[in-house]
Amino acid sequence: MPRSLVTRACLAAATLATASVAQAQDGYLAPEDRPLPQKQYVLDLGGGAIVQPRYPGADDYLVYPFPIIAVGRFYLPGLGQIVDGDVVKRGFFFYPSFDFNGERKASDSSDLTGTRTVDWALELGLGAGYRYDWLRGFVELRQGINGHHGQVADFGIDVITNPLDRLEFSIGPRASWASEDYMDTYFGVTPGEAAASGGILTSYDPDAGFKTVGVAARASYAWTDNTTFHLQGGWDRFVGDAEDSPIVSRGDDDQFSIGIGVSYRFGFDIFN
Repeated sequence: MPRSLVTRACLAAATLATASVAQAQDGYLAPEDRPLPQKQYVLDLGGGAIVQPRYPGADDYLVYPFPIIAVGRFYLPGLGQIVDGDVVKRGFFFYPSFDFNGERKASDSSDLTGTRTVDWALELGLGAGYRYDWLRGFVELRQGINGHHGQVADFGIDVITNPLDRLEFSIGPRASWASEDYMDTYFGVTPGEAAASGGILTSYDPDAGFKTVGVAARASYAWTDNTTFHLQGGWDRFVGDAEDSPIVSRGDDDQFSIGIGVSYRFGFDIFN
């Protein structure tokens, strides 16, 4: 389950107040101490790799690629700069949120013996947050497409610091809620699956509720005015009905991730 492929693309389009750049995950705002080019559009684009569990509840890990997408300045004719990273210390921000969960098959692990294949799932939705100086909070809501048709909501708070010139560090708690459809898909076990497992799994029908709590941290270092290196890590622990799932019980309650990437800043004009 590439948890966000690290990055949910954030087009931080401020409506209630001027927002700014956002990377693609967890209401993340890119480092702000660099002056943005005075262009109509400023984008940070890049990618990296993340090590994380093979599927929700797995005790083995894989390496996945992930994109980095950030919007520093965004211009709309008639409205002007609706996103301007030069003014971001306080105010609301909004952005699209996405996630991708890879296919899960019984052959992925002996812990999944007898379970049906879960197709890949794309999650699309919106995120919103508020920043006040060194403190930032956000919430994201997404709808599943294909592999599951449930809803997922993520919540987080970050403390933001600049311990060194050009280095931004953020850390804070996380929580994730999921609907019954999502919980059934990834943590439920039907009577037929339990029988096919040969006694490895027992039948289980979870309800909607919070599925994980944890903490996430990220460091971004602006090597040059255009090139930034990113390092992030996280820990999530299953709670509630997700923790009680036979799939998680045979795997691991604790889920860790660590990723590294690099992005490059582009600035350009379209409208005269």
